[in-house]
Amino acid sequence: MNEPTADSAGPARPSLTMPAWIDDLRRLGGGLKNLFAAQFALAGAELGLARAGIVMMLFMGLAAIVFAVALGLTLLALAGWGLAQWFGSWAWALTALAGLQLVLLVAAILVFKRCMHWISLPGTRNELASLAREAVRQGKAEGEAKAGV
Repeated sequence: MNEPTADSAGPARPSLTMPAWIDDLRRLGGGLKNLFAAQFALAGAELGLARAGIVMMLFMGLAAIVFAVALGLTLLALAGWGLAQWFGSWAWALTALAGLQLVLLVAAILVFKRCMHWISLPGTRNELASLAREAVRQGKAEGEAKAGV
């Protein structure tokens, strides 16, 4: 019932102030949150690209198999027919077809190799290495600045 009032409480207490290092910790936490959010966004985007690369890789692997088998059959037919006829106009047609299949096979192999590169997540690896180098450089600079004070 007798509640103390501001007048009867006695002398005013000094206000509590937060130390400066707590503010530094708060800013560090905010910076880490932003850093990891950006890293997770980058990793998510690259995982989406890698997932698409896996599907494309499977299709291009299948295409490479189909074109390789077709090329083998065409070359075999070309060799057999060429030996049977020794020379003829159909040989040029089969040679052109074999050349076209060879071009398609090489294109499928090149797309397959590009998809393999996407799966390695090159952007995320480079960004993490860059962040580590920057953190070391900044840490050394801050350590030297504090040591000089």
